[in-house]
Amino acid sequence: MKHTICLPKKKGFTLIELLVVIGILALLLAITLIAINPAKQFMQANDTKRSSDVNAILNALNQYAADHKGQLPAGIGASAVSIGSSGGVDLCASLVTEYLAALPTDPTIGSANAVVGAPVTVCTQAYDTGYSISRSASNNRLTVTATSEVNPAVPIQVTR
Repeated sequence: MKHTICLPKKKGFTLIELLVVIGILALLLAITLIAINPAKQFMQANDTKRSSDVNAILNALNQYAADHKGQLPAGIGASAVSIGSSGGVDLCASLVTEYLAALPTDPTIGSANAVVGAPVTVCTQAYDTGYSISRSASNNRLTVTATSEVNPAVPIQVTR
């Protein structure tokens, strides 16, 4: 009588099976990243913040005008000027703490002493918000403008 020794079958995956699964997962990940497009999502989030900031600045200016018998801070004219301490209209001292907790800034701009996108809380330091303001000569309406990241040709603009 012959005795044959049977080796037990090893259970597991072959190298080819593992490579196929990894390839499929990589393909699914690539398709998901293309569909989600994180860069575009960040740009849309920044534009949403810009829109919110523009509205906050206009609301604060309207409150300022209501408290000062219709007068606005000096420097707002018919042509668009940047809202900042150097070369633009300085709104920080007029608005911060009484009408705004901090002057909002563009999420991609930072001053020399601040984090990118950090709001301006100290009005004695140089700052640039990245936004601009103008006042209509015909009806005294204010327009605050920001540059869109998603579509720079179409500015984010609110007029009141």
